[in-house]
Amino acid sequence: MPTETPRILITGAAGQIGSELTSLLREKYGAENVVASDIKSDISSDLLESGPYETLDVTDKQRIQEVIQTQHIDCIFHMSAILSAVGENRPQLAWDVNMNGTHNILEAARLMKIEKIFIPSSIAVFGPETPRNDTPQETILRPKTIYVVTQVAGELLCDYYVQRYGLDVRGCRYPGIISYETLPGGGTTDYAIAIFYEAVEHGRYTCFVTEDTMLPMMYMPDCLKATMQLMEADLSRLRHHSDFNIAGMSFTAGELAAEIKKHLPEFQIEYKPDYRQQIAESWPRSIDDSAARVEWDWKPDYDLASMAEDMLRAITARIGR
Repeated sequence: MPTETPRILITGAAGQIGSELTSLLREKYGAENVVASDIKSDISSDLLESGPYETLDVTDKQRIQEVIQTQHIDCIFHMSAILSAVGENRPQLAWDVNMNGTHNILEAARLMKIEKIFIPSSIAVFGPETPRNDTPQETILRPKTIYVVTQVAGELLCDYYVQRYGLDVRGCRYPGIISYETLPGGGTTDYAIAIFYEAVEHGRYTCFVTEDTMLPMMYMPDCLKATMQLMEADLSRLRHHSDFNIAGMSFTAGELAAEIKKHLPEFQIEYKPDYRQQIAESWPRSIDDSAARVEWDWKPDYDLASMAEDMLRAITARIGR
């Protein structure tokens, strides 16, 4: 982060990660220094009332530059994205938001001399030709969905801006992110959030991937920790920039259900795979994140058991059971 108190812009601040990242950054740097932005109309009162807010469409490059100038921004967390499942239903929108939006942010950062930019990617960048177990940092990237095409292209574009223009752009490949604060938002890994709510509220869940489908996941506190830790890392240590593998835990849908049953013995699950199963099968089962561990000391705090216990506690308290 900039040496003095930064002026931060967060795009996609109403999203799953963006909403919790906004709260964390406002707590750390002062609410007045963190400008939340999104295109959505249904913004929570907490987001609107806890600090400055701008309505922002990341496909509007003129508006991006206007917000940066009027809000005196020197650091950007670009969290706006159309996720995998939604992207397959609306591929043109996914390209426009994910690809053109990222280019607009990078161009604004170049022109307006932004000190530091965070642009996340996803473990979805790995296609079916990629080794699925302990997927390495450098490996084959042959995406099969529009969401992943934009993520791979976005990584390459970010690295180009690092090399060509000297921008300090950083990013990591998020696994599936699990959180009780925000409901699922259109990702293939969203079953791992929905299952908790359905287990607590209804005692049963119909899962859209098979019982033996294993995917890399991460609990939201670790996601936020990784994001902040990478942004605060010493630039001189970073050999990579926009494409760090990060891992939290890997489990199958069946293993997650079994962990929930330890706390809710009556819980029932059935498996009815849909189109998202094919997407999941193109992704890794586990991730090698040794580059992140070496270059900025990454290490997760949560495993499956501790994550499940905390999720169930929080959701039970939230719905009053």
